[in-house]
Amino acid sequence: MIVTTTHQIPGFRAVRTFGLVRGSTIRTKHVGKDILAWMRSLVGGEIREYTKMMAQAREQAIDRMLEEASALGANAVVGVHFQTSMVLSGASEILCYGTAVRLEPEGRPSTEVR
Repeated sequence: MIVTTTHQIPGFRAVRTFGLVRGSTIRTKHVGKDILAWMRSLVGGEIREYTKMMAQAREQAIDRMLEEASALGANAVVGVHFQTSMVLSGASEILCYGTAVRLEPEGRPSTEVR
C-alpha cells in the first residue's frame, strides 16, 4: 500500500476516495525506564528508551490506519499526518490519519464507478 504525506502521486490518479482513515495508540511510561530517563536527563543527551517507545507507537498507529484503509478497499493513503497529545500524566496518544484512496497508473482507463 502506498502511504504518503502528499495528496498527489506522480504517475497515478485517484479513481475513488474512501475518506478519512486513522490509527492510534496510547502509551504510558514504564517506571524502570522513567528512572533511567531521569538519570540521563542529569547529564543530557537522547533518552533512547523513550525514542524507541515512540517509534514503536508510531508504527502501531500506521499499521492500524492501514488496516482500516485496506478494509475499505483502498490501495493508498494520502495526506498522512501524525498528531500526539497527552491523555493523562504519563500517558500519550499517537494518532496517524490520512485519506484512503484507490489509485491507478495514469493513462490506464478506469473501471471504477466514481
